[in-house]
Amino acid sequence: MDRETDLDPEARPTTLQDDRVVSRPGTGPDADPGADAAIRELEQQLRGEVHTSTLRRALYSSDASNYRIAPRVVVCPLDEADVVTAVRIAARHGLPVTVRGGGTSIAGNAVGPGLILDVGKHLHRIVGIDAQARSAVVQPGVVLTDLQAAAAPHGLRFGPDPSSASRCTIGGMIGNNACGPHGLAYGRTADNVRRLRWLLPNGRILDVVPGRDAVDQVPGLESFIQRHLELLRTELGRFNRQISGYSLEHLLPENGRNLAAALAGTEGTCGVLLEAEVDLVPRAPAPALAVIGYPDMPAAADDVPSLLPHRPLALEGLSGEMVEVVRRSPGGDDVPELPAGGGWLMVEVGGADTAEAVAAAEAMVRAAHGLEAVVLPSGPEAARLWQIRADGSGLAVRTATGAHAWPGWEDAAVPPEHLGSYLRDLKELMDDRGLSGLAYGHFGDGCIHMRIDFPFASGSSEFREFMESAAQLVARYGGSLAGEHGDGRARSELLPAMYSPQALDAFAQFKALLDPAGLMNPGVLVDPDPIDAALRRPASSEQRAADGFAFADDDGSVADAVHRCVGIGKCRADLREQGTFMCPSYLATGDDKDSTRGRARVLQEMLNGGVVTLGWESPEVHEALDLCLSCKACASDCPTGVDMATYKSETLHRTYRGKVRPLAHYTLGRLPFWLRLAAPMAPLVNAAGRVPVLRRTMMALMGADARRSLPQLPRAPFRWSAAARSASGHGAGGAPAADGPVATSGHTAATLAPDGTGRRRVVLWVDSFSDALSPEIPADALEVLDAAGCDVQVVGQSTGEQACCGLTLISTGQLTAAKEKLRRTVEILLPHVRAGRAVVGLEPSCTATLRSDLVELLPEHPGAREVATAVRTVAELLTELDWTPPRAQGADGRLLVQSHCHHHAVMGYSADEAILDAMGCDVETSNGCCGLAGNFGMEQGHYEISETIARQGILAKADAAPDRALLADGFSCRTQVKDLAGLDGRHLVQVIATALRDR
Repeated sequence: MDRETDLDPEARPTTLQDDRVVSRPGTGPDADPGADAAIRELEQQLRGEVHTSTLRRALYSSDASNYRIAPRVVVCPLDEADVVTAVRIAARHGLPVTVRGGGTSIAGNAVGPGLILDVGKHLHRIVGIDAQARSAVVQPGVVLTDLQAAAAPHGLRFGPDPSSASRCTIGGMIGNNACGPHGLAYGRTADNVRRLRWLLPNGRILDVVPGRDAVDQVPGLESFIQRHLELLRTELGRFNRQISGYSLEHLLPENGRNLAAALAGTEGTCGVLLEAEVDLVPRAPAPALAVIGYPDMPAAADDVPSLLPHRPLALEGLSGEMVEVVRRSPGGDDVPELPAGGGWLMVEVGGADTAEAVAAAEAMVRAAHGLEAVVLPSGPEAARLWQIRADGSGLAVRTATGAHAWPGWEDAAVPPEHLGSYLRDLKELMDDRGLSGLAYGHFGDGCIHMRIDFPFASGSSEFREFMESAAQLVARYGGSLAGEHGDGRARSELLPAMYSPQALDAFAQFKALLDPAGLMNPGVLVDPDPIDAALRRPASSEQRAADGFAFADDDGSVADAVHRCVGIGKCRADLREQGTFMCPSYLATGDDKDSTRGRARVLQEMLNGGVVTLGWESPEVHEALDLCLSCKACASDCPTGVDMATYKSETLHRTYRGKVRPLAHYTLGRLPFWLRLAAPMAPLVNAAGRVPVLRRTMMALMGADARRSLPQLPRAPFRWSAAARSASGHGAGGAPAADGPVATSGHTAATLAPDGTGRRRVVLWVDSFSDALSPEIPADALEVLDAAGCDVQVVGQSTGEQACCGLTLISTGQLTAAKEKLRRTVEILLPHVRAGRAVVGLEPSCTATLRSDLVELLPEHPGAREVATAVRTVAELLTELDWTPPRAQGADGRLLVQSHCHHHAVMGYSADEAILDAMGCDVETSNGCCGLAGNFGMEQGHYEISETIARQGILAKADAAPDRALLADGFSCRTQVKDLAGLDGRHLVQVIATALRDR
């Protein structure tokens, strides 16, 4: 039975709940008396967490690779003593052990069949930083960006910096001998390790430093070195990025018998890291970035040897196809212009100050043979270009044609002088097999990253054929199958292509000295599993879109949509200061099951029939999705385009079709209906809400948490107001004749009114929340749009029929009813759109629904896309009109902005920022979800998480800036801060309307 212990409040700030899905030892197809005995001892002796549930096994079945292997047990040790105890118990019972940090291993280095030892959960303490000695002592679970942040005040940093820095751990970097862009200047992780505290499978702990003393701690190791001197000098260490196999050249006497460096890159096959002392290097004071354009990537690679003598800090390659993918991605419209070319080198050069760095970069450009170049000092533009490169591993999961691309041949490397020729031959090899991928990587080291569109949905034979041919190709150039990610399950079987039988035998002998029973990460490096064994995607059932979402971007394949998640793990990083919103529940709990990646893993296990066996109704699936807020942040923040809100809605739809639903689905899920029904009884409902016992009873009857307040209903909804009636449409249903241009694609332009006054023609869509709960907002919207020169109609008022997006139905998975709502809404809005009117929405979540969900739920409806492309936020319309808003006065101009998650994910907030800037507002932004997220925070069982999210985000910001007025367009956001902190929030149109009245 799972036992979770909340002994580390920093790692797990909220109260944990035991997994509800439990598989008892000794039962089921995985029954193993030895493993069961080990699990019982683990449960009895460890202070940390011991998990055997099918849910946890599903979560840990994959890393960031193509592979899935469900473990028997997952252990999250609380401290070093737990690690030692767990490994000793496993060894005694013959249970294999695989160590895991951030789970970002791309080659399948962090999945295994026995015990998964997650050292990232609790062992994340930076023991100390010695600025004078330029070193740091860390536990293995320390995330790289945390170490960089701790070292920065001393003017120091850790040299290697893979793109997964915000979630990869130092232990994982040591395990894979990671490098990153700055490995060119600072070396591999192996080059930056001073001392390791190392646990052998037999329970012995070694203190590993360079020199004979450390070697003598391992019986037989010195003899091994002496027997293999010639082999270590000739086959290993031929060039910097020869990462494949074991880097045993560090054991040579001339290299200081450096066992610590030799253990780096052993991928968890030789023991467990308990603690590491690593080098820190001075931060470059003022780096400059040179971007050089070439006709293509091979031409760029040919020029690398000309640039290396200038001693760049980093020298990265970027393909034209990659840049186009970035430009098409959310937020890609602000990618800076690049020099002419179809491939680029991004070269960072250091200097004592900006002028010196820029001069050095310009000198290097003069030595280059590119088409065109630009030199940028350190700053926002250079940072944005580097961000393209940093997101490469995520963005590259789709090729330029939109096909799903996979790791495997992910990071092969050749000596830099051969890089151009290798790239040409690699392209020919791929073309011969009809494969494609986006190339990028560490050109200065000869290391290329590329994900390839292997047709895994139809099997794995083409994968094997390509991998074997590619291994032979890279070996011909004296290269390495792995340049920084290790061999793992993806390449270990291919090592004979680059190493002699004698070298492979030496690897096996070395492992046997440290792990004689072969229990550490079996199937990797020594006695490897086949490269096409345990592949995740080929095992997945091919379910197609039916009567729910279309999954149009994945050609209707539900499996492809769910497998968009390749485990990059960006959802596990706190990037709120960078403007990202995902994943709010993970940030609150620190539990991988509450991350986008964790949920995707469980859905994948459901589709491939692994440990999750009951399909869409599997309790593991619903447990994993329970704390998903449906905020849609992952749809824009995840580089792979995972949209967990859609997957959750689809899951609820498929689970409850034709069945009795949870109570909240009938109440909160059909809130617009109940609001319209309650409007005539507003005084009575409000009075009842002020009586605690009645309020609690009403909330319980709704399936809502009794601690929540009951929203106060206005005296009358907006649709009853004089303003609404005066702005209602002409003719039947409030829909004018189609006297304007018909929109067919792209954004519909707002056209002039037929009376020749020059006023722009728009239709104000008043959603259920704005109508029934905040009627003052559409009233102010009319005032603002009128001031901006718009001819405004309010949709549907003349018939009393309300256009509804069905948001609450969608979020609760009532997709059949939602589609009917949306069809009727299209019928109401389409005549306005074809008359040339833009549709202006007020509630961000509803506006986003018409922009995105509408076309996914009604892909065949002829008018759905026309309506979707005509929808605007108020800010978008005002910026399109190039209208100058009034200046905000006094305190009204100091704002704390809580952008709605759906606004961020679907529309983006740049238009709103432009309006606020034009008003002269002093703005501070709270990035991240408010925690209420529509029905989520109202539902029973979600209150604590909802509150934690708010207190980590918007409420912390509000406490720090009590003099700022709160701007929150979302009704949920305003409700949350009012409920939890008594704060009032305003919509953007209210801020503008106030400024109009004050001028």
